[in-house]
Amino acid sequence: MDASPLLVRVLAALRDRKLEAVLIGNAAAALHGAPVTTLDFDFLFRETTTNLAKLKQVAKDCDAMILRPFYRVSKLYRVVNDDLGLQADFMPMIHGIRSFEGVRARATQRMIGGFPLIVASLDDIIASKKAAGRERDLAVLASPGADEAHECRPSRGSKRKAARLAMKRQKSPAGRKAVASRKKALAALSQESEKQLDELIRRRLALPLEKRMNFLRKRLPGGGSCL
Repeated sequence: MDASPLLVRVLAALRDRKLEAVLIGNAAAALHGAPVTTLDFDFLFRETTTNLAKLKQVAKDCDAMILRPFYRVSKLYRVVNDDLGLQADFMPMIHGIRSFEGVRARATQRMIGGFPLIVASLDDIIASKKAAGRERDLAVLASPGADEAHECRPSRGSKRKAARLAMKRQKSPAGRKAVASRKKALAALSQESEKQLDELIRRRLALPLEKRMNFLRKRLPGGGSCL
């Protein structure tokens, strides 16, 4: 499976519209060497009026529409072109990550198909996976590069101290309320995510076979593509 043509199309639109976004999620983990696969791309971006206008143009360049599948519990913007098998999620925030600026500062840049791609660090990807807590996402934590990314671990003493402070905060009334609120939000996101994955599969299966298999196409050296 080679999804690079779809990614290149998104990157071309991002460059042309000057919208800065950082690739996160399983697609970013795969670029770090993690043994994961994904049907879509996840991007972190700054949610401003200007950037939302740019995102609309990005979707237009990809002949796609923007959906809001999680509008009750998140601010996710989903760029979808079912004919191409394209799904790109743009999020202004993700669990486990404090700010776009921090993710951007720790990210690296690669060239894909002649276009720049900003890829989140493996540390940030793992932090977001742990915070989300979804079983299918936790596979990235066992990736070959995970140990390399975490060679500089805190000492046992500092870990114990941090754990005691965390437990103390969680036992306070405010801490218990915050934990319960976070668990409720995560459960809602997980439930909505499963529904949207089912919907994505149903939409793909409803397409004609030649369009349904587009995401499996590979570019040929002399031009064109094949399955």
